[in-house]
Amino acid sequence: MATRRDFLGSATALVAGAVVTLPASAEAAVSQPPSSLPPAIRALRPMRDGVVPISVAERQGRLEKARQLMRDQRIDALMLTGGTSMEYFTGIRWGLSERLLAAVIPVRGAAFLITPKFEEERAMEQAQLGPLGREAQVMAWEEHENPYELLRKGLASRGLSTGTIAAEETVRFVFADGAAHVPGVTVVSGTPVTAGCRMVKDAHELALMRHASAVTLAAYEAAYRSLKEGMTQDDFAQLVQLAHQQLGYSGSAGVQVGKYSALPHGSATPQVVREGSILLIDGGCKVEGYSSDISRTFVLGKATQRMKDVFEIEHRAQSAALAAAKPGVPCEAVDAAARTVIVNAGFGPDYTYFSHRVGHGMGMDGHEWPYLVRGNTLPLRPGMVFSDEPGIYIPGEFGIRLEDDMVITENGAELFTPQSPSLEQPFGR
Repeated sequence: MATRRDFLGSATALVAGAVVTLPASAEAAVSQPPSSLPPAIRALRPMRDGVVPISVAERQGRLEKARQLMRDQRIDALMLTGGTSMEYFTGIRWGLSERLLAAVIPVRGAAFLITPKFEEERAMEQAQLGPLGREAQVMAWEEHENPYELLRKGLASRGLSTGTIAAEETVRFVFADGAAHVPGVTVVSGTPVTAGCRMVKDAHELALMRHASAVTLAAYEAAYRSLKEGMTQDDFAQLVQLAHQQLGYSGSAGVQVGKYSALPHGSATPQVVREGSILLIDGGCKVEGYSSDISRTFVLGKATQRMKDVFEIEHRAQSAALAAAKPGVPCEAVDAAARTVIVNAGFGPDYTYFSHRVGHGMGMDGHEWPYLVRGNTLPLRPGMVFSDEPGIYIPGEFGIRLEDDMVITENGAELFTPQSPSLEQPFGR
């Protein structure tokens, strides 16, 4: 049985990504009347044309691919609980709670759901709308009953009285442990199946991600053109949120000003934008469930020569990562290409000023397999999507990070959005 490390390389997750929590004032800002919006944001129009949701047929194809990987790995069933992988394969959107709701996909025979009894109708409704179809079997348990007995019965009815169940990596321990106590069942990692399907995107997925990046870049530019001295970081975050809303999506960004931009995921310290302030913003949106993740660094007014010099090094590092990314190249080589530029420019050694990996896989989750990090020898494949986001962080001064989303192509790699050309003209005009 291949292990997670064997399958995906030793991808140590160094920085999992910023979680943007907007203040209450930003929550209220989304109800602002259009007439009160800054002109650059008011001028935006919805970017919904040509956006097509993932179809039931596409999800059926994903289930078949999962079953082929299960056969290859000698896995008898895949267990999913609420979260991205459940939606990816079945179309069911379900939150996590202490009660088990699981989709079980056997290597042969029909998939089935295990659900609390009071959720049975809701679960069946969602299941029937997706690839499980109107014949979807939903097995329900009352509050006092053992849901893992239903797991045993469901497997046995499909000829799997004994077997290996792969638990998707976000399945809570209590649920995986419960499954492991079913007689005859062995529980292993489901990552070779779920990541094996999700980490290479098809043309439809790439179109949605490319569109998400275009939306976020348009939102950033409108917010940037609305930036004024005296704004706080929360004020600017509101502008980004409002711009996404005008474009027809829910999106956001974390904002760090001045010396706080030297903290890769920022600070909660109140910050005010002044003439000459450097701002680092990082965020995105989702289009039909698919993510963008873009960072821009810019200055209100004039940048210092030191800022410009560091930006130029950072720009070269991002370009080096892009140039290194090709089919067959190990993931770690992309990180090494960017890190070499930064270290050779005097910002080293190693992680001293560039303190995180150069990129993470992307898809329905903003961070997913695989990762561009030292030690991950997994070869790149066409259709993989990553962030390309080197950074240079100088404590007490400022930080600069440029991040665009990058797809591996047949001959190399390309960014979904143009690179930022400068601190003073971050959108090229």
